[in-house]
Amino acid sequence: MKKTIKTNQYLSERALLVGVKIGREDNLFALDDSLAELGRLADTAGFEVVGQVTQRRDHPDPKTFIGSGKAKEIRAIAEELEADVILFDDELSPRHQRELEEVFKDDVRVLDRTALILDIFAQHANTREGSLQVELAQYEYRLPRLTRAWTHLVRQTGGGGGRTGGTAGVGLRGPGETQLEVDRRVIRRRISHLKGELEKVCAHRKRHRIRRRESRIPIISLVGYTNAGKSTLLNQLTEANVYVADKLFATLDPTTRRVEFPDSSAALFTDTVGFIQKLPTTLVAAFRATLEEIADADLLLHIIDITHPQVHAQAEAVHQTLEEIGADQIPIIPVLNKIDRLQDPDGARQSLEDFPNAVAISALYGKGIDDLLNIVKKYLYERYTSMEVELPYDEGALIALFHEEGHVERVENKYKGVIIQGRIPGRHTTKYQPFQTNKN
Repeated sequence: MKKTIKTNQYLSERALLVGVKIGREDNLFALDDSLAELGRLADTAGFEVVGQVTQRRDHPDPKTFIGSGKAKEIRAIAEELEADVILFDDELSPRHQRELEEVFKDDVRVLDRTALILDIFAQHANTREGSLQVELAQYEYRLPRLTRAWTHLVRQTGGGGGRTGGTAGVGLRGPGETQLEVDRRVIRRRISHLKGELEKVCAHRKRHRIRRRESRIPIISLVGYTNAGKSTLLNQLTEANVYVADKLFATLDPTTRRVEFPDSSAALFTDTVGFIQKLPTTLVAAFRATLEEIADADLLLHIIDITHPQVHAQAEAVHQTLEEIGADQIPIIPVLNKIDRLQDPDGARQSLEDFPNAVAISALYGKGIDDLLNIVKKYLYERYTSMEVELPYDEGALIALFHEEGHVERVENKYKGVIIQGRIPGRHTTKYQPFQTNKN
């Protein structure tokens, strides 16, 4: 098989995409649409996509996921197309990975969707925090898949993030230990170290959030599918100069900026990592410190690329991820972006009907930004919600906040706490939900 000349890990490598529809499983994206997205991920990582193969199965094959016959067929297609790597649009189990590597031998490499996303995140992690989070996710993904083919990753890396991440020295081999056992032990030790470092990051972020809470400035998180325009919107609002590109996961590390309204009231807007369907669980766990920024917000702006063919599927993927990270109870405003690309002006009005309570904007050209800020300001400072809560006496800050910023209608002191009934600004509802006694 012809081999390509490479100047970095993936540059100019030729990729063959493989997508499998399993039984009647209800995926958000149709098979072809999901493969199209995988192609964009491959392009972002630096691959040249040379073809794709699809398959429908009632159940995954226990050994190779796709069955031995299909594996041989794909190997023949890869040889014909001179492919260097086969990219699967699903996360392969460790056994599937090993069995497929046996089928393809050294002629072609096998990567799944999770490995590809992890690599893209590694490319775009520009801060120490981002590098730590990506490295942890990479090692937790690799550990159960570790074979002799992976051991070079342990011996070649020497610290500090990057595509393969850093690791401590291998050390001396104990009596009877294979190199594979040594590598597993080293990776487990590295994972433990990374988790310790990230706990420090979580504690640091928590202290920052406490200080922001004490300042009483509302916090708004921009969430949405990758490439929906979150960073463009933050730049439009604040001139933040956040990196923007028409690529998946162009920005990774969160950015927070202050936005002042015409009446001098203010809010903090945070741009967060974009979501995607089939988001690897290892990334969700490793990015806990970053995702906690979303879960701690007073309000979410769900940025939606209204021009995308799978706009509704993308929106549902975002909602599923918010539920997974415990942020689905936070009030959310849909923001329909990129209306400047709509050929039919009536399309924006129709989209508003599809997404109730949404506001239509063009983050790139600033259209609709004033309307968006007015809606946000009204929610943060003018909208009140009726609540009855029973607050323990040790929640003095919440008791004081209700009296200071809410309209108290009734107070009743109990043995274990105080019952307060009244109305509070909408941005504070999530703080009081755990103590709510009524369902108004």
